[in-house]
Amino acid sequence: MKRRTFLKTTSAGLFAGMLMPQKISALPVPLSRNIGLQLYSLRNEIKEDLEGSLKKIADIGYYNLEAAGYSNGKFYGLEPATFKDLVQNFGMKVISSHLTFEGDEVQTVLKAHKEAGIKYLVWPGLDKKQWNSPEKYKELAEKFNTAGEFCKENDLQFGFHNHDFEFYPLEGEIPYDILLEYTNPDLVFMQIDLYWITYAGHDPLKYFEKYPGRFKLWHVKDMKAGDEKEMTEVGSGIIDYKTIFENSARAGMKEFFVEQDVIKTNAFDSIKTSFDYLDNILS
Repeated sequence: MKRRTFLKTTSAGLFAGMLMPQKISALPVPLSRNIGLQLYSLRNEIKEDLEGSLKKIADIGYYNLEAAGYSNGKFYGLEPATFKDLVQNFGMKVISSHLTFEGDEVQTVLKAHKEAGIKYLVWPGLDKKQWNSPEKYKELAEKFNTAGEFCKENDLQFGFHNHDFEFYPLEGEIPYDILLEYTNPDLVFMQIDLYWITYAGHDPLKYFEKYPGRFKLWHVKDMKAGDEKEMTEVGSGIIDYKTIFENSARAGMKEFFVEQDVIKTNAFDSIKTSFDYLDNILS
């Protein structure tokens, strides 16, 4: 896939629509100081008061952030450098961003993320109605490779975030496996959402074994017992995060972010519960 083709095909619609707490001793260095938060968890609170929300996040102890508010060259309505400074004023940094973009937006996207000091660009999801055959996933992998090449040339990194449906067979093939097989590891990483892979009935440890080093970023959220598989705070559910983190080196994990799409309690209490659990098992 050449650059010119990428720019044309993306404009035609490719990019449209786009787990008893115990201490872990196997890890070489403590990860607790790098506990991250995906800001989508607090989207409503941030909409009302960005600066106040960032202060509360920092007071809990979070250090790394992942944005979910990029649009038209700005982050949450702020110029990239302004957003970077605001976050840094609270002792945190934004290192990753969820976004979708069309081919003609590439240069603006790359420039804005470099100015904001953001290293990782993550494609947040797909429309399962659009991506409904193995061949389409193979085409998607090729175009992700091209996006990854653009990012690499600008000292950025490109990755893909899963949900559950990428793990359900299509014509006898697992779409997520297709993406892993057909994307270039030097250009495209996976941000594995450990809730959604578990929701789909797959074992992340088996993926770490089969595709070592591919899962550079993680989304960390938990699942309640029961048929409804509701999201819950990390440490409050059935996902064995102690064992998963013990396998972080095999996975290739560099950073991880607490994310909870649905919060039924006070949002700041919720993210504190997850932070406290992770701080306990990772220290």
